[in-house]
Amino acid sequence: MKQQCHISMIYLSWAVYLGGLAALAWYSQWAFAALCLVLVPAVQWLYIRKFPALSASMGYGRIADQQPTDFVPAPRVKVTLYTALGCPFCPLIAERLESLRKSLNFSLEKIDVTLRPDLLASKGIRSVPVVEVQGRFLTGLASTQDLAEAIARTVEKSAVGS
Repeated sequence: MKQQCHISMIYLSWAVYLGGLAALAWYSQWAFAALCLVLVPAVQWLYIRKFPALSASMGYGRIADQQPTDFVPAPRVKVTLYTALGCPFCPLIAERLESLRKSLNFSLEKIDVTLRPDLLASKGIRSVPVVEVQGRFLTGLASTQDLAEAIARTVEKSAVGS
């Protein structure tokens, strides 16, 4: 199974959450609504934090990372990370990019598409996380080695084109 979150499933989970809160309010279940208002985001936060340990039992496979074998400092490159609230893979990619940014020379822009799905839909992408490096896209949970290679490839192409 590809290690990514389909954007429609993220919206569906938020719609169910908000719809449930609305239904509880409609039936005047204020105490249960207040409990859900606090408990559901707390459980979601815990799920995202503990996801690497849970992923194999959920069918996503093991969350493994490959470190790059050698770093080549590159000219300044812009890397854009598209994430969505509720995706357990997005924080993992963000962490990997942050560690790479210390070794490679690139700027990192993080864009949350939770309330702006048109940003990805206009590019034909329907899942997160997405890493964009000068017009090239890498979707799903990529290893640190894959991210470093994608950045280095882009740098090599821009150096040849100059």
